[in-house]
Amino acid sequence: MERNFYWVGLGDVPQWLLETPIRDSGEAFDEPWLFTEGRVLPDPGPIKSQISHPGTKRAFVFGGVEATPLVSEALANVFRTFAPDDVQLFPVSIEGVAEPYFVVNAIKVVDAIDEARCREVHHYDEDDAPPEYEGEYNWIYGLRIDPSKTEGAHVFRLKKFKTAFIVSEEIRSALEQVGNLGVSFERVTGPNELPMA
Repeated sequence: MERNFYWVGLGDVPQWLLETPIRDSGEAFDEPWLFTEGRVLPDPGPIKSQISHPGTKRAFVFGGVEATPLVSEALANVFRTFAPDDVQLFPVSIEGVAEPYFVVNAIKVVDAIDEARCREVHHYDEDDAPPEYEGEYNWIYGLRIDPSKTEGAHVFRLKKFKTAFIVSEEIRSALEQVGNLGVSFERVTGPNELPMA
């Protein structure tokens, strides 16, 4: 039976907005997107985030324009239980919030995009793409992946489209059982519901 996977995105629910995590000293990381690159990182030491827009506190949100995944301790335990080899969890203190939160750094990158089944793909233009993005996708509508190429991972980023934070059906179900999520889940396996353009 085919495994289902989901692209985790910002949910359309009332919620607070958090800034990109920085060092506890107040210094920004040289690479603010380092937690979304799909690579194993050395321990960054104490890190913190601030609330950039007050609202309903959620257990899973994305911080800053880099969309760093930030989760409560209960959700961190879901990732620890179901995907211990797929993620690193770094404690992050959120200003004015007593309970601990964690950055979820997906450390696996898989080459599983099924371009033929995606609804619409956009590559970076050769003329204006920064060298590090050459050959990568600028955006994908109706993303579809081949679950047979996910190498048994439950949480991962996609080669050439690391923007997408992908989780398995098992992770999604466990996260939803905890609840109070500020995210949505878009299925990226199986047929596209909408007709091809």
